[in-house]
Amino acid sequence: MSQDFSPDQKRYLEGFVSGVQAVRGSRGLPGFGGAPAFQTQPATNAPAAPSGPDAAHLEAMARFEREGRKLSPQEIAKREEHPFDAYARFKTMAKENRFAKQLDDFRIRFHGLFYVGPTQDAYMCRLRIHNGILRAWQFRGVADLARQYGGGYSHVTTRANLQVREIGAADGISFVEGLVDLGLTSKGAGADNIRNVTGTPTAGIDPQELVDTRPYAKEWHHHILNDRSLYGLPRKFNVAFDGAGRIAALEDTNDIGFQAVELRDGFGVAPGAWWRLALGGITGHKDFARDTGVIVPLDQAVRVADAIVRVFIRAGDRTERTRSRLKYLLDAWGFEKFLEAVEAELGAELTRAPAGAVAPRPESDRMAHIGVHPQRQAGHNWVGVALPLGRLTCEQMRALAAISEELGDGDIRLTVWQNLLISGVRDACVAEVERRVAEIGLATSASNVRAGLVACTGSRGCKFSAADTKGYADQIATHIDAAGLVVDTPINIHATGCHNSCAQHYIGDIGLIGARVPVGEDDTVEGFHLLVGGGFGGDASIARELVRDVKGEDCAAVVEKMLRGYLARRSGPEETFAAFSRRHAIDELKAIFELEGA
Repeated sequence: MSQDFSPDQKRYLEGFVSGVQAVRGSRGLPGFGGAPAFQTQPATNAPAAPSGPDAAHLEAMARFEREGRKLSPQEIAKREEHPFDAYARFKTMAKENRFAKQLDDFRIRFHGLFYVGPTQDAYMCRLRIHNGILRAWQFRGVADLARQYGGGYSHVTTRANLQVREIGAADGISFVEGLVDLGLTSKGAGADNIRNVTGTPTAGIDPQELVDTRPYAKEWHHHILNDRSLYGLPRKFNVAFDGAGRIAALEDTNDIGFQAVELRDGFGVAPGAWWRLALGGITGHKDFARDTGVIVPLDQAVRVADAIVRVFIRAGDRTERTRSRLKYLLDAWGFEKFLEAVEAELGAELTRAPAGAVAPRPESDRMAHIGVHPQRQAGHNWVGVALPLGRLTCEQMRALAAISEELGDGDIRLTVWQNLLISGVRDACVAEVERRVAEIGLATSASNVRAGLVACTGSRGCKFSAADTKGYADQIATHIDAAGLVVDTPINIHATGCHNSCAQHYIGDIGLIGARVPVGEDDTVEGFHLLVGGGFGGDASIARELVRDVKGEDCAAVVEKMLRGYLARRSGPEETFAAFSRRHAIDELKAIFELEGA
């Protein structure tokens, strides 16, 4: 979700803060942010250096200003008042039944609350759940909070997380504090912070994994929570751990991706499991995290991640929001210069993997997040539950918690595919789990089209979205299934509402990005631009644009044409949709899909 201010707000901020800073400086008062950034020393009359946990951020801001560059309004807002210092004021606002808006809307996102007007006059709260795994009683507790304070439902997100909507102005802080009572938190789940830490959803139970990612995601999660200096980055920051299990964690779409690899013997480094370090993923800007050539001992991941983030804190762009992500610092510096800065921060050299040292990683299974799959523990299974584009009612959440406790191991495992797994189900209990899941209106099986369908919140709940992504995505799957069209290979269809690409449309076999489609001379309707050929992991590729300005109501029929053309003209049953689309030029695909006039 974008965090930019309107032009009027920017002008107000720049004038207001400049004036106030000048007045405070003339009176010898401390600067904003709680650090004496503008205080003078009696002996030398020189500015004092910032101090405290916010010092690196304040110094970075000051450096850009010394260079004659204007800070973004968000940076000025953070310096004026650190969002964590505004908590008492937010509690007062809740008592007065007032939403945090304008500058405070940005600040309150540090606490996980987002004011989502005008689409909904309400807050949305996003949690942070390390590795996407929580206990059944916590899952039930979130359902109770959503019922008491929210709209009575939740969504599983594309970061293996939960978010709850329709929270009233008076209830936002109560919801956040209720999460803490459950041993959960939303701290830092929004704005310029390190977001929810993802990991392999089948960690510890996966028969092919190289590394159980749970302890590493947990360690990084608590490292962040307990260090204020890791908040207020130049822009949001994503970190993921992929243990090479059967369900992908999409670590290559993150700023930092730790990929479990096996090192062969005889290459001058200790054989066994290591992390391979990938940096700079941001697929909404058409870039995957790239292999740095660096390998990291398993127990050093948090130390290395911390150093990377601190280099980004000091050097990341704080003036232009569209270029404030890690990718753009890597583009400007190059990987070697950046890694040298990381080594300086660490006070030690990073280890490089010699050519040929890394064994091929096991491939993920694009359908392993749905249905019944055997665990590494003999006689036990995980059961993937298909959710309607991530949505769950509170009643369904409570029922799933009961199923997990009574017939599984008590874990609820969320995935980046907007669904969840019930793990630890004994062979003898599988049929009962499937029956009880069906009783609450959910399923443990789905067509390949519906199983691979991903959609962001869309215009029903996000002011930046140009289309009702969830509504039209559901129409696509319903239409394809009703037409009796069977796609016998995995297929991912990703629908996102705007260029922030929360649903990562560039990595879908078919990607849709919301657009206002012209109709007549003076009107527009909701619709999409369609892309083809995206992929992830070992098949990583950025999708190409196929056709523009398809009305939302026409998308299902267009996707049907695309799938029928693929099935009729593919080289064989093993050729995936992505491979098929990549070996044809766009004009050829338009002809095959009968979209010549589009």
